[in-house]
Amino acid sequence: MPSIGETEKVGSEALEDQGVNGNTTDVSSKTKDDFDLAAAYVSDAQYNRNTFFDTSPQAVRLYQLYNHRGMKIFIYLFIIVDLGLAVFEEPALIPEMPIWATSVVELICLIAFTARLIHYAKVIPHDKFWLDPKNIFIIVIISLSLIDMITYVGLKTAGHFAVRWSRVLRPLLLVNITEGRQLRRAFRSIRNALPQILYVFFLFMFSVLMFSLMALKLFGKRRLETVEGTQYFTNFLEIVFELYVLVTTANSPDVMMPAYNHSSFFAVFFIVYILINTYIFMSVFLAVVYNNYKKYLKEEVRQLVKAKRRKMLRAFSVLQSGVGQEPAVSKTHWNQLMCLVQPGISSGHRELLWSVSDDGKKGYIGKMAFVQLPDLLNIQVITMKSRPHPLKTWLPGVYNSTGSRLVRRVVQHRVFVYIYDLIILVNAVFIGLDEENPLISNAEWVFLALYLLEILLKLYTWEPRAFFSKNQFWNWFDTVIIIAALIATIANWALKSSGYTSRQILDIVFILRVFRLIRVVDSIKRFRAIINTLIKIWPTILTFGQLILVVYYIFAMVGMELFKNKVHFYAPDSTDPDKEYCGNPLLKGTTFAKNNYCKNNFNDVASSFILLLELTVVNQWHVLASGFTTVTHVSARIFFVLFHIVVVIIIINIFVAFVLEAFFVEYTVDKSDLQTSLEKKIEELELNFSLDEPGPNLVEAIETNDDDLGPSQTPKEKPSLMFKIASRRYKTVDGLLQRMFEADLSLDDVDEDDENPTFSNPVFGSV
Repeated sequence: MPSIGETEKVGSEALEDQGVNGNTTDVSSKTKDDFDLAAAYVSDAQYNRNTFFDTSPQAVRLYQLYNHRGMKIFIYLFIIVDLGLAVFEEPALIPEMPIWATSVVELICLIAFTARLIHYAKVIPHDKFWLDPKNIFIIVIISLSLIDMITYVGLKTAGHFAVRWSRVLRPLLLVNITEGRQLRRAFRSIRNALPQILYVFFLFMFSVLMFSLMALKLFGKRRLETVEGTQYFTNFLEIVFELYVLVTTANSPDVMMPAYNHSSFFAVFFIVYILINTYIFMSVFLAVVYNNYKKYLKEEVRQLVKAKRRKMLRAFSVLQSGVGQEPAVSKTHWNQLMCLVQPGISSGHRELLWSVSDDGKKGYIGKMAFVQLPDLLNIQVITMKSRPHPLKTWLPGVYNSTGSRLVRRVVQHRVFVYIYDLIILVNAVFIGLDEENPLISNAEWVFLALYLLEILLKLYTWEPRAFFSKNQFWNWFDTVIIIAALIATIANWALKSSGYTSRQILDIVFILRVFRLIRVVDSIKRFRAIINTLIKIWPTILTFGQLILVVYYIFAMVGMELFKNKVHFYAPDSTDPDKEYCGNPLLKGTTFAKNNYCKNNFNDVASSFILLLELTVVNQWHVLASGFTTVTHVSARIFFVLFHIVVVIIIINIFVAFVLEAFFVEYTVDKSDLQTSLEKKIEELELNFSLDEPGPNLVEAIETNDDDLGPSQTPKEKPSLMFKIASRRYKTVDGLLQRMFEADLSLDDVDEDDENPTFSNPVFGSV
């Protein structure tokens, strides 16, 4: 992007593009600062950044640096390092690192976070900086972390007991940095939906308490015993916990067996309880979460779209000129802006976007067409530059011969795909057989040879760079799996010939063989549609992955402080007598020790995350909780119940609600109006190509930059550049969110005040 802050005119540097009417618009009235400011607004609108930045040339230059991809990678790298310190801190997974070393690394991370915050403060007005809650939150996190680090090092150096309580604050930096918009939106949606969720939860708990009281009166005086020999349902709080666990089905049918063995009539009590609390209330939870989450998310997206349009109106006010009968942006100004916003875009793609915006071929666009530019940029367009096969250039006689054309027709025919699907299925049968059999072992070489032949034939038929373009997922998948399997099989054969056997290499070989079966998915149209849809919504799923990471990290840090070294794991070949009760005599004879759950502990961050994942699955989570309750106190159950409520009942239900909505949109909804307009324009200009033409089955088609391609075919054969809408995929998560609620959003939903260029950008608060 050109330097900012210079005041010279851009007439000599601007694109001297001719308009549709043949008139060249003079850009001398606009300075480089004007174009850079407009480009900053458009970039903010495209990526839904809501920063209120200073519009002075120096501030714009700092703002562009702040949003540079390298700076974002820089801050995320330091956040990962900061979070990763838990691996080396007590209780440590890798204990060799001394306290002073981890403290120095953390101090460097805090300095990096501070520098990033200072950079942000230089970009926006000071009054706006101190009114933004997320900035205050970051300052508090940095200050508390520094105080805790100094205190901890001092106490440890003096030989006193110390706790790193500030570690629970580390993942909140991931939430409150400027780049954490999606994560903050998820937390805000949870916060907004929480009141309605709490109403249902309180009603649910009232039901559990009522049934617990009934269970105490029904079974408390009957002197029933569990299989462990303890009294059955005589303590009210114990009954509440057991019935709460029953809602998750983790202790079913064990919890009901003493009563059921005593009398079959008592089964009615548990059946009614499960129907009401497990099936009805849990379904109501999902319905309430889904309804409220969608409602508040819709409002978030409405505000997001409104802020984006305000940004575009501000950019329009910077670039507008008296072209035509109303304020408009000329084609020359638009081209100069596009060169700044999307410097890597091809000239053909840029002309295509202009043709869609200037549908009337006036040579300029008005306000409403200009406002749609970010949505237009966020539509993924596949660009294909037609080119001949290298062999056609190097050996035209051979490549165009009758035999060569026959081979290519065979490879392009659908029967070729069916044959290899059959080969994969036969290979699946051989994988399930005994690999020690020489016949089975030698057959693997045959299958590898057939797969390699398939790849070579496809490379012979289709242009190699097109075959391996970045959107050709299945081509890359096939090639990587086959080459890796070939290397692993050769390595395994070489080791066997030398008299050695490597179990690890064998495991890799077997896994790669199984992975080859996934190729069948690409041959079934409906399977391919589902997989493609999952790939498209994957970025949105990652947002909730970050949300889970934040919650897991907080609970892991708390769990390590509460339960570290309470349970110990012993290797399977250990003869230590303490192995029987996980190194803690209090666990002797417990179900936790009998099930050999000793490795499920909070002795390091890796074990803690695995244990929390097991708790999320909920199977046997009450046994895991009982183990830590036994070695500490019965109140330790609060930790595990709280984790279940936060993660399983709230976050997982919200995650399910979002995936359902996103999957529905991606799987069933037609293209948007802009996508349809863009597609029609491509067809109108005869620049479209079809994904249904003979060719390999692909997730998407070819997408390359025309500056790194080989020579194109002559215009008599095909246009040098051809385009196609890349299904319904969006470049940003916000694009998908806007698509989800497109029916509720109107392009005309712009306030009268929006035309005022002195608007203020909305700033979202922190968690």
